Amino acid sequence: MTEKYDPYANAVAERINGILKQEFFLEEYNIDLSMMKKVVKDAVSIYNDYRPHYSCHMNTPNKMHRQRKINMRTYKKIKLEELVPPA
Repeated sequence: MTEKYDPYANAVAERINGILKQEFFLEEYNIDLSMMKKVVKDAVSIYNDYRPHYSCHMNTPNKMHRQRKINMRTYKKIKLEELVPPA
């Protein structure tokens, strides 16, 4: 799921897997792979289109990406080099 071998990218993948397991109970389904793909696709759609997120000011992710007024909350650390202006 992560191509860059970046630990932060892996954390995102792990977060998504955790949400699919904890909120949508996907590991409890005993279905074949083609049906599981459909169930995962529906779960991702619900997550992005219907489920409000705290980090999106209680909007859905898709609504936040379409608007330009509210800044998305981020918890990613800023590198020190980005804060210091070049000499």
